Amino acid sequence: MEDFKHHLLDRGFSSHTVESYLYAAKQLEDRVSVGFSNESLLAHKDWLASRYAVKTVNLRITAINSYLDFVGYDGIRLKSLHVQQKPYLDNVISQNDYELLRDSLKRDGDLFWHFVVRFLAGTGARVSELRQFTVESVFMGYLDLVSKGQKLRRIYIPASLQRDSAEWLKLLGKTTGYVFTSKGNAPMTARGLSLGLKRCAARYGINQDVVYPHSFRHRFAKNFIERNPDIAFLADLMGHESLETTRIYLRRTASEQRAAVDATIDW
Repeated sequence: MEDFKHHLLDRGFSSHTVESYLYAAKQLEDRVSVGFSNESLLAHKDWLASRYAVKTVNLRITAINSYLDFVGYDGIRLKSLHVQQKPYLDNVISQNDYELLRDSLKRDGDLFWHFVVRFLAGTGARVSELRQFTVESVFMGYLDLVSKGQKLRRIYIPASLQRDSAEWLKLLGKTTGYVFTSKGNAPMTARGLSLGLKRCAARYGINQDVVYPHSFRHRFAKNFIERNPDIAFLADLMGHESLETTRIYLRRTASEQRAAVDATIDW
């Protein structure tokens, strides 16, 4: 195991990853004490699957395969467990609840959180991206971001949202800097935004489980695909690398499935 540890360190693995790989390899050695065989490896995989979550099993399998490569075992390499996607979207805010939250915040003059909600649902931005909107980007109508792979992604601000938020910023006398700030000029933290949304949900009696930043990104995608079926365009708007990631928005939410069943089946 010491040699395997040095091998992993030489490959640049983090100490946490090395520790995880060593644990998986030692667990394998302890359970398959009479030497590896294809049958014993498959039996060990079955044992893992019976005791751990799929994600944990797949991490162990990756580590085991690395160990098998290191010791030069000439048999099989274990395949990861298939992670089956749910046939529905879970915990997505409904259009009715979104509108209730949006309109209630505006009615009560809580425009900061009103626009947080509208920007999340109207642009499909992740919370990390929401934090980067500036006054300048509002007046331009879009925010350009560069990913780690130097790929440009443009997040558009719809015309009505651009107009309304520009008027709000003018009333605040805000002419530059980040839009959603806490104290000072720094953007509000992701945690601060998440907790603030939960408080807003509680204020208006909306289920807090469906009110979190990414829920509004799901709402954006669901609404878009219902009005424009161009899934490739939606994938570009959301910054997805694969269309498979975007296809989930073709599915109904659990509550939508339930409503469809209730409306259809009366026998």
